[in-house]
Amino acid sequence: MEIPVFLASDEHYHPSDKYRNSSYIQNMQEYLQLYQESIEHPEQFWNRIADELRFLDRKSTVWSGSMPDFSFFPESLLNVCDNCVDRHAENPAFRNKVALFWEGEPGDKDCLTYAMLQQQVSKFANVLRSLGLQPGDVVSVYMQNLLETYVVLLACLRIGVVYNTVFAGFSAEALRERIVASKAKLVICSNASYRRGKVLPLKDTVDLALQGVDSVEHVIVFRRIQNLATPMTTGRDLDYEELMKGSSPDCPVTPMEANAPGLLIFTSGTSGKPKGIVHAGGGFLLGTYAYSKYQLDLQPQDIYWNTADIGWLTSHIFVLVGGLAMGATTLLYEGALDYPYTGRLYEMIERYQVNKLFSAPTAYRMLMKHGEDLAKSYQLDHVQLLASVGEPLNPEAWHFLRRVFGQGQAVINNTWGQTETGGTPLASLPGAVAMRPGSCGVPFFGHHLDIVDQNGCSLPDNTPGFLVIRSIFPTLARDIFGDRHRYLQSYFSQLPGAYFTGDSAIRDSFGHYWVLGRVDDVINVSGHRISTMEMESALIQHPAVVEAAVVGEPDSLKGMVPVAFVTLDKAYSVSENIADELKEKIVQDIGAFARPSQILFVDVMPKTRSGKIIRRMLREILQTGDVKGDVTGLEDVDVLETLLEQMQRPL
Repeated sequence: MEIPVFLASDEHYHPSDKYRNSSYIQNMQEYLQLYQESIEHPEQFWNRIADELRFLDRKSTVWSGSMPDFSFFPESLLNVCDNCVDRHAENPAFRNKVALFWEGEPGDKDCLTYAMLQQQVSKFANVLRSLGLQPGDVVSVYMQNLLETYVVLLACLRIGVVYNTVFAGFSAEALRERIVASKAKLVICSNASYRRGKVLPLKDTVDLALQGVDSVEHVIVFRRIQNLATPMTTGRDLDYEELMKGSSPDCPVTPMEANAPGLLIFTSGTSGKPKGIVHAGGGFLLGTYAYSKYQLDLQPQDIYWNTADIGWLTSHIFVLVGGLAMGATTLLYEGALDYPYTGRLYEMIERYQVNKLFSAPTAYRMLMKHGEDLAKSYQLDHVQLLASVGEPLNPEAWHFLRRVFGQGQAVINNTWGQTETGGTPLASLPGAVAMRPGSCGVPFFGHHLDIVDQNGCSLPDNTPGFLVIRSIFPTLARDIFGDRHRYLQSYFSQLPGAYFTGDSAIRDSFGHYWVLGRVDDVINVSGHRISTMEMESALIQHPAVVEAAVVGEPDSLKGMVPVAFVTLDKAYSVSENIADELKEKIVQDIGAFARPSQILFVDVMPKTRSGKIIRRMLREILQTGDVKGDVTGLEDVDVLETLLEQMQRPL
């Protein structure tokens, strides 16, 4: 695979002196020194992080074992909820501080201080205990971004119940699959949610999912929409508010061994069968606290907004556990970021005075699509940091964010992580690391990353290869629920003693890592291995292009040929000339062998609710003219019909 064109530039930007002087790590020398120490003496680094948290019984051993069998603070006892809630509620300086602001799509608002959160969480933890839930039992949670959702999850962590959040947009079939696979005893849901002005009846989906499922003893229903008719099954279904009325606000935390399972979240597998990723409660706390502190540079006075849905692990890493453990004030939002008007995200940033924002590249590209004039109509000068995760943030979107936020001085932190890593092993450290548009930054403390060839040998800088992690770290998944063999085969069979990420990447001469995409997101054209991200980045550099997705199509002569799906800026019209320009752009930036066989202009892309483009669906539409596979992850199923229509239109 050739070196991507975007690596040819040595473009980099330093954080402002004003920002650097108030950050936890203030220069590159400090980062490099601490990073080297954390690799050579990881026990010292993680011990220092643990010093900032509260243990109920702390043993002297920091870590033991090696991949894939390892533990952090074995036999030590702690409680995640204690660190995220009680530790702050008992502190006079934090007790009355807002922990969570919340806003619904219709505009309704609420908030919880740390003291209020402690009371609500304790009451619901007692509800769980009254229903017979014990440490280690699994609960499935099918709710959107609500204050009550956070109360539910923290209550589970308080008494050692393992929670499994299921994205509140998945179908009944997908929900049932996860409930059955996790052996959940209890399902907790809201009766409905709002999405783009529509009411989505979540309880109806739960009822369908539970047909023929015997393991679930009860369903607790929170009435998000009070006047909505909600079917309740006598003897099984219970009302959230009624249960909370009679519950005591006094509930001691349950001491948990640091490596005991804390949460279970399903991610897609190559076979199509979801994988139940198991994270240790204590390890997850330790790592996410460190990520939130150093990668987001969270300060006591910050107002922070992570737009991720609670169904995705990002919100657990950087809000539920990491953010609250830091004592942050975080904004939660229920609906679509551009509804009912395109400036909704900007308006909320202005109104809540959000100074640190964490979102997905697709959301940032959505802002770019709406243009800079829209951004200029809002007051965004106070924004200090924008972080990104989910897929690579292309340089064009990076520069757009830099122009419209923070008077051109905002820190842009493009990160990389996976459900399995339970955090972001790659990121810039605000204040310390120079930013390179498009890169995922540098390795985090205690994480030994490497680029290797197919034989597992380390590769020099500027050479594409497989991204692996050679050191154990606290948030790394400990198992696939009920399938240890699959866990070992998926992540540890390729290179003994290392975690195989399944991603391809390059490390440049500055030490920055550039993630090129999944190993299977490489198109082999007549023997040339081409990264789809490299092609997409070249396309997005054209001023007419807002978004691009490249997939491979079988070809009898070349094996595979690239096909590009492109969304144009509203100032441009679909034409043969633009299609030709885009093909030539690929040829100039990458080579003639990478010329797309087709440019398909579409107004919409199939995306998950977290903003990722579902390229599998584009491939399926391209090759079969339809989507017959699983569509439960789609934010809006109507886009498929729109796509099919637009693919047929002439240039």
